Amino acid sequence: MMSITFPIALTAQERPNIIYIMTDQQTATAMSCVSNENLHTPNMDKLAQRGVRFENAYCAHPLSGPSRAAMFTGHTSGEVGLDKNGTPMPDSLRTRTLGNLVEQAGYTTAYAGKWHVHTNSLPDKYAFGFENLHGHNDFGLAEACVDFLKRKHNKPFFLIASFDNPHNICEYARKQPLPFATIDEPGLEACPNLPANFNVAPYDADVLAREKSLNYRIYPTNNYTPDDWRRYLNAYYRLVEHVDTEIGKIINEIDRQDLWKNTVIIFTSDHGDGAASHQWNQKTALYEEVVNIPLIVCLPQNKNAGKVLPQLVNNGVDLLPSICEWTGAQVPAGCRGISFRSVVESGDVQKAHQPYLVTETYFFQTGGTRGWLVRTPQYKYVLYETGKNREMLYDMQTDRGEMRNLAVESKYRSTLFQHRKMLETWMKQHPLPGRSPALRFIPK
Repeated sequence: MMSITFPIALTAQERPNIIYIMTDQQTATAMSCVSNENLHTPNMDKLAQRGVRFENAYCAHPLSGPSRAAMFTGHTSGEVGLDKNGTPMPDSLRTRTLGNLVEQAGYTTAYAGKWHVHTNSLPDKYAFGFENLHGHNDFGLAEACVDFLKRKHNKPFFLIASFDNPHNICEYARKQPLPFATIDEPGLEACPNLPANFNVAPYDADVLAREKSLNYRIYPTNNYTPDDWRRYLNAYYRLVEHVDTEIGKIINEIDRQDLWKNTVIIFTSDHGDGAASHQWNQKTALYEEVVNIPLIVCLPQNKNAGKVLPQLVNNGVDLLPSICEWTGAQVPAGCRGISFRSVVESGDVQKAHQPYLVTETYFFQTGGTRGWLVRTPQYKYVLYETGKNREMLYDMQTDRGEMRNLAVESKYRSTLFQHRKMLETWMKQHPLPGRSPALRFIPK
């Protein structure tokens, strides 16, 4: 994999600052800039107006720890044994994470908020190449980032602001106090209506219902009524609005200093939420609402502002090579991602990029199911390792809600075989360490 090395004579001002803003558990459609009338997110909308929004961005693994591990190591979570929350990073990776690489390239590097690889906060005042500005706590996080931006910087900086919300929806579903927000519950008539794909689709993988039944703490929604789900959606959207307000504090400082002229600003989330689609809450499943995440990239001088691009991007493994390319950091050997810098800077909807991407998952809380999705420009193929209807194929151009499983129709057999082959190729390149080859799960 190629990386760019900047000449020694190049001044700090000629390399962009990088600000990476991340929420937790935000689905791609939970922004008002994508015509969602159930919430208002003026600050995310401002980023979309000034930047390039990818409509087909996916997380590497729909769970916080594994998703973030992919972002900061450039490896898929399964191949390096980081496919569960709470797993320490292997010693072989600890000194070559994204923070280390960018710091070695001559940047001031700082991190504020949720880390979760594997501890919730960065473990020390300086760790993984970052100065630790603020721990896992949304209160005061934005202010800590603003204070960092106000410092006198003699070299370019790389700042990460990692918010917890709308993750508080997990506590809401369990009827627990919310750690970083408060919500006023309106009357039912003021709550969002149910999504069009609220019902579980025919020929959906039955293993998902089993996984849901095995862990009441994570999925306390089995007995939810439609009214309960509407209240859930209201809470979820209010939590997104809450974190949007916090993000606005950082944007205000970017405005004050006019950092738009020499800064790459990236906004994303580590994974989505079921958001009542298919009556699913939380993450881990490979439903579109869970794996399709927001990804907005604002270039210096507002280049390509307002563009919406269809290219496939993995915001996990693709992040490290992209940041390295902007900063001149060296991409370590073995990293799996593909930089999206050239796509963003071209702004061309026709520019060739990767032909497909893969997201992996693992219901580790029950010691249970593994799964994979293959996303191509038109189709999404999903495979779970066990159960009835464990293989699914959806046309993303006509059925983004995933209500018609084409895998059960003979006329789509060739398309099904093509996607099986892509997954087979990917599995050979990303073997699970110490385990029997996952290839055995692919139907013949």
